[in-house]
Amino acid sequence: MGYNDEIKIFNGILKGNEKVLKDFYTRNFTVINSFIIKNSGTERDSEDIFQDALIILYQKLKSDSLVINCSIHTYFYGVCKNIWRTRLRKKSRISCGNNVDDLKLEDSTNIINEIEQSEREKLFRKHFVNLNCKCKQILSLFLEGKSMREIGLITGHSEGYVRKKKFESKKQLLKMIENDSLFSELMFISKPEVISKEVS
Repeated sequence: MGYNDEIKIFNGILKGNEKVLKDFYTRNFTVINSFIIKNSGTERDSEDIFQDALIILYQKLKSDSLVINCSIHTYFYGVCKNIWRTRLRKKSRISCGNNVDDLKLEDSTNIINEIEQSEREKLFRKHFVNLNCKCKQILSLFLEGKSMREIGLITGHSEGYVRKKKFESKKQLLKMIENDSLFSELMFISKPEVISKEVS
């Protein structure tokens, strides 16, 4: 694959080009699915891993922090393998030593950190959408950096009501997150306050 072809893929991923994304999926999914199934996974796991890796690739492209010394397909395969190994390690389902084929990536440590951050964000979004409209509105404005007074002006409520509602919404969200099985897996390798900081 030539340099221009990879640039087209990068641009297509950044712009959400359906044809590019479909071609990228067709080119890469089979080998990723094969690896995951051989290592205690399912096709559904493969779909999830592919999407998570694509988000990481998108974020790295968007922040202009992607540095690779191999083809984009080889790199993407390595990211998928790292995500799956991390997930297996959390579940203690297999030993992730020499029996799993390793791909040498210069920024593998950073990738692992990004994987874990991606998992936390995924967990946060999963339960955030289940809040009622008022809770989502207030927390969204708060996460945008708006003050209690500004949120009150936007929503038409008093500052006291907004402060109380924000506290109740945060408490409800954290309760849903803590009751999720994925939360326990994340806490195996992370400090408990990490997710709480999302809305603190």
